Amino acid sequence: MNKLLIGLLLLISWPAQAERIKDIASINGVRTNQLVGYGLVVGLDKSGDKTEFTGQTLRNLMGKYGLTLPPGEDPKAKNIAAVSVHADLPAFAKPGQKIDVTVSSIGDAKSLRGGSLLMSPLRGADGKVYAVAQGNLVVNGLSAGGQDGSKITVNNPLVGRIPNGATVEQSVPTPFEQGNELVFNLNTADFTTANRMVESINKTLGAGTAMARDATSVSVRAPADLNQKVNFASVLENLEVIPDDAPAKVIINSRTGTVIINSKVKVQPAAVSHGSLTVTISENPQVSQPGPLSAGETVVTPQSNVEVKEEKNHMFVFNPGVSLDEIVQAVNNVGAAPSDLVAILEALKSAGALRAELMVI
Repeated sequence: MNKLLIGLLLLISWPAQAERIKDIASINGVRTNQLVGYGLVVGLDKSGDKTEFTGQTLRNLMGKYGLTLPPGEDPKAKNIAAVSVHADLPAFAKPGQKIDVTVSSIGDAKSLRGGSLLMSPLRGADGKVYAVAQGNLVVNGLSAGGQDGSKITVNNPLVGRIPNGATVEQSVPTPFEQGNELVFNLNTADFTTANRMVESINKTLGAGTAMARDATSVSVRAPADLNQKVNFASVLENLEVIPDDAPAKVIINSRTGTVIINSKVKVQPAAVSHGSLTVTISENPQVSQPGPLSAGETVVTPQSNVEVKEEKNHMFVFNPGVSLDEIVQAVNNVGAAPSDLVAILEALKSAGALRAELMVI
């Protein structure tokens, strides 16, 4: 049996397992918020950048402390680097709590290893400061070079982390504290899963407690008192629901040659014939050497050999509603290469025999 020359990932069908609501859905409005800032990393070992905005930032920083550089004077400091600082502000984060930050060079610095980030405000999409970052960087990357131009780099020395490097200055309001209902949004929209979620909640907490708004959102009546609402949410997110199976899909990654077929894919009656036409051209130049003491010249005469070979593979037939295992076995038997397998699947889809969504990414 010919082996399938492609990375084929098979999603085998297993018995459906119940999952907690907290694993398949999230409460509306309870989410992280992205923060971003700009700052300076100092203390580098001559591995900083030489960009103009780094010198301007240093000039502005020194001005805040009463130090003024002469106009037009370039600090030319090699131990500083301009960086961007970003972090995720978790839901319900309160002032005084610590969050991790990531620091990335935005200039031509060679490495941030050994540097310290100076106080940098982190702003949200609304322009307000929600945290302030400062601290010593942890850089896993390393870069070293010699005078002859040789250089070695391990990982990325231009990105570092500061664990607990930012202090939250203000919290972000959430809809959780308002109103007398909670809305759960499914991670994957599905009408059947939403309906099963409503049935599970109503069965546990009483009829009329939950109502599906659409394929994504389920609205649940909740106590208005905040303490009772927290307890209520705890009970809800631990209820179990059996999610419905995903729709039949065949996903093809054209860059890596990976094909993913889930267990719901079915094929209607179809006959497939696969054959590869191989054309081989080999060059065998001939050298014509003149006789001794003759006035002739050595001439190279090109000679090409062309060979055409076509594999004689048999036609195979898909029976009505064949399973995933049968599809893979048939493709393996025919010895399809990555491009051939994609062509077979596309042809089956065009013929209306592939009952699945075909996605090329």
